[in-house]
Amino acid sequence: MKNPGQEMSFTPKEYLDLSHVPFPELFEGPGPVWRVLAEIQPFFGDKARSGILGRVDPRATIVGEVFIDEGTVIEANVLIRGPAYIGRDCEVRSGAYIRGNFIAGNGCIIGNSCEFKNTILFDEAAVPHFSYVGDSILGHKSHLGAGVTLSNVKLIAGNVEVHCDGKRIDSGLRKFGAIIGDHSEIGCNCVLNPGSVIGRRSVLYPNLSWRGVCPPDSVVKLKQEFSVTEIKRKSISHS
Repeated sequence: MKNPGQEMSFTPKEYLDLSHVPFPELFEGPGPVWRVLAEIQPFFGDKARSGILGRVDPRATIVGEVFIDEGTVIEANVLIRGPAYIGRDCEVRSGAYIRGNFIAGNGCIIGNSCEFKNTILFDEAAVPHFSYVGDSILGHKSHLGAGVTLSNVKLIAGNVEVHCDGKRIDSGLRKFGAIIGDHSEIGCNCVLNPGSVIGRRSVLYPNLSWRGVCPPDSVVKLKQEFSVTEIKRKSISHS
């Protein structure tokens, strides 16, 4: 595997195509890509607005400043708490819970029984089923398999650290889930621990518990062995 410390300096453009996000100005300026997570809430302070241009099922609940663009469908039993911005032609499936400070680009899938907070989805990012996505950024055409968790808080209190090349980088954030680069695939039931950074076009196979930096164009597999034995049953005599 390539040395991530030599390959990455954590600028937004290393991970993300900024032509595929509604507000690219959020990513302007110096600093690592994860600094944007602290700027979503104050950004909404100036930009928050309400508007429903898409189709919202009457059984959905929308609270606060929420903008939904044309072609987007909000299914029954969705709860959206603003501020939130959802772009064109998105699917927000039944049971989704959006907890504020949320930005989604165009063509995103916001899946059933998924929870989101303080998160940015670039165009065509897909989180279809049973995931938690907290304090994270998902790049263009990235995909989370069913049951993926992007954990955002350390068990022991303190700032989240990014583990890279044997070093620990203080993110300056108490809550920081993951940065998922463009076109990356995260397999079903993976848990990405706080401060995970996944490079472009990488693939994490199912059931991984990942921490740290994954270089771009990488495949990460969990190796395990199976032991299969025959069930030995006692014969039963019938008299």
